[in-house]
Amino acid sequence: MQIRVQSNSMSRYAWIAYNPAAGRFPSRMLTERAARVLEMAHWRTHLVQTRSGAHITELAAQAVRAGADVFIVVGGDGSLNHALPPLLHSQTALAVLPGGTANVWAQEIGLPGLTWTRWLALEHSARLLARGRIQSVDVGLCNGQPFLLWGGVGLDGFIVHRIEPRKPWEKHFAVLQYATAAVMHLPRWRGLPLRGEVDGQRIAGRFIMAVASNIRLYAGGLMAISPQARLDDGQMDLWLFAGDTPLDAARHAFDVWAGRHVASALARRIVCREFVLRSEEQLYLQLDGEPVQAGGEIRMQVQPQALRVLVPAEMPAEYFVQPALENSVSMFV
Repeated sequence: MQIRVQSNSMSRYAWIAYNPAAGRFPSRMLTERAARVLEMAHWRTHLVQTRSGAHITELAAQAVRAGADVFIVVGGDGSLNHALPPLLHSQTALAVLPGGTANVWAQEIGLPGLTWTRWLALEHSARLLARGRIQSVDVGLCNGQPFLLWGGVGLDGFIVHRIEPRKPWEKHFAVLQYATAAVMHLPRWRGLPLRGEVDGQRIAGRFIMAVASNIRLYAGGLMAISPQARLDDGQMDLWLFAGDTPLDAARHAFDVWAGRHVASALARRIVCREFVLRSEEQLYLQLDGEPVQAGGEIRMQVQPQALRVLVPAEMPAEYFVQPALENSVSMFV
């Protein structure tokens, strides 16, 4: 694999997409300040305003056609998900300036989230990205739709379907809202009958939920569901949480929060490349925290190293199997 060192004489060209009407903060001003940080590091930037998730997808496609090195999304995990389709198997890397409701990908790679007490977080993240490196990572395809973080059915998918889409003011209380919804629905939740094949191995039973995870963090970054996950190993962890009662659901939630699920007899981890899950009941599917209609069947395949991503140079190498595609050296940030 060819590795390239990006020097100051080889500036990167980035499109930066932000929605001036979304989020909890003055995104235009903060985005422009972050763009200036990149320009001081000899990057060329092109700021574009987004109107919706579909518009993010369209802008990402335009960035690819324009030959951008990086497409930067100012937002959260859901916004990143919308950028995926045109970036797969392209030469344009995905990056984030974390200004969304949930910023789990940013937490995974070591970028500070924007909060009321961290107004300079986007500028700090821009400095980290300016001297960052480009890696290739796996992407999941679930019923034809790509996801970067996780795809889940069962209790977590049901909760996402109940709370999304959210009003702007509700995004101030994202974690509290998710936790409140979980507490409200937990007493009535029953296990989901699932059957299918995982890399050719048959499975069947009743499960509180099933989650395919590509990363280590989960549930707003509060939990580590797959502590040993590698982002580019061509595999994902399928977690099957067996059970049929609210008590089973509560036990699994506590175990994942405490990190005890990895040794639980009721939580099964299958490292896989593809699977099919079916149910006679409605499947509530979430991809990267976004609600998706699924019917009674989901099919997932791993697309190995299908996406370029820009990550901080400080991100530990243990998250990857392969070396960086490009390393950047900058003396200006």
